[in-house]
Amino acid sequence: MIDETLDDLGWTAFFKAQVTDEELQHSHPVRVMAVHRGKIAVTGAGVQHSISPHIPGALPSDDHPTVGDWLMVDNMTLQPTRVLQRMNLFKRRAPGDPRKDQMIAANVDTLFIVASCNQDFSSARLERYLVLAREVGVTPVVVLTKTDLTDTPQQFAAAARAIEPGLRVETINGRDPASAVGLAVYCGKGKTVALLGSSGVGKSTLVNTLRGSDSIATQAIRASDDTGRHTTTVREMHRLDQGGWLLDTPGMRELQLSDAGSGIAEVFDDFIQVAQECRFSNCAHHSEPGCAVQAAIAAGTLTPDRLDRWHQLAAADVVAPVYRRRRR
Repeated sequence: MIDETLDDLGWTAFFKAQVTDEELQHSHPVRVMAVHRGKIAVTGAGVQHSISPHIPGALPSDDHPTVGDWLMVDNMTLQPTRVLQRMNLFKRRAPGDPRKDQMIAANVDTLFIVASCNQDFSSARLERYLVLAREVGVTPVVVLTKTDLTDTPQQFAAAARAIEPGLRVETINGRDPASAVGLAVYCGKGKTVALLGSSGVGKSTLVNTLRGSDSIATQAIRASDDTGRHTTTVREMHRLDQGGWLLDTPGMRELQLSDAGSGIAEVFDDFIQVAQECRFSNCAHHSEPGCAVQAAIAAGTLTPDRLDRWHQLAAADVVAPVYRRRRR
């Protein structure tokens, strides 16, 4: 990786415009390739460092490095001086403390939402990941793995496509490079693809297949319920033969959304449109007279299961109940 150019690493005009010639005289840009405890691995044009993520003088409310970020690093001290403005940022509410956000990944071009074709498949969980992708403006692709373990992979694919019109869904055997070859179109030079999904869905196996190696440890799932244990323990970017990067993250069974009103509105746009026809502007879509949503459910054009999930996600978004507004 020492021979990588900035372009290879995903450097674009968006980032170049943020750096002056004067700043380049005493510092250089690097990208965060991995986040460890107390250290971050960074790579630039012909350089690699393992450095502290601490930025002198930065406040808790300031931007701090996460995987995928671009930083400016002092030439002499190798101390990061600032985080460049991001194209996008994935974050969630911190486990155990809903008042804080936990950064997941930055500057992503495509999000692979990985789920498996077994009893751990969950439309509700996929919806949460889709909301996250839509909120930050990243193209989502649902990747359904372990097709070799089911006789009906297309039923899982149909269930995923039913979540959102036009959703891209790929069904693969993560252990078979020929099966996964269709994903290469998203992994071109300098492009960053992030993987999100629960433990045990085959993310690490997929990374190994796309990299053509078995360097990432994998673990068997529990036979009782098809759920898995955490294999990935750090957020890390992996080089692909196609020239792109796969950004792997620890499996997250519980994704608590933060400030995701517009993302929820996009995923549930069919409900949003119908809700505009309700008699009352503050209709909660339960038993109110003149509720267009309940009428659509009675007519079979909307489903009560998705209504329940819409309410749950709207209640979890602390900024605003999204069923009362529509993204313009």
